[in-house]
Amino acid sequence: MYGANAYSQYQKMQVNTASPGQLVLMLYDAGIRWAREGAVALKAKKMEQGHGLLIKAQEAVSELAGALNMEAGGAIAQNLAQLYDYMYRRLVDANVNKDPEAAEEVAELLTTLREAWEQVIKKGAGQRKVAGGLNVGG
Repeated sequence: MYGANAYSQYQKMQVNTASPGQLVLMLYDAGIRWAREGAVALKAKKMEQGHGLLIKAQEAVSELAGALNMEAGGAIAQNLAQLYDYMYRRLVDANVNKDPEAAEEVAELLTTLREAWEQVIKKGAGQRKVAGGLNVGG
């Protein structure tokens, strides 16, 4: 019991002390992990577990979409919004149709976006302007 509580406290501390850019990376990491684990669960015929993981992946994608600033991000933000919408729908399809390939597709898309976002952070570019106008600058 103590171990789970300590880990939960550690996670909260990570989120509370992370930069806005790091928070976006955390969302990508979570979405990727949950989409992949959901696909694995579906393949193993663990439907209830797969359902729960895919719901979490949907929530991560929704958070990423909700972080977009459409005014500041212009066309990039609009394109990302469409891509997030597509990923969300694919996760729903994966869940409803028990289709692990759809979940794996989303994990790959999220991985590509995560890599791009990590490069933006490494370059230290103005995070608010770059990344399609994500509300990450405060």
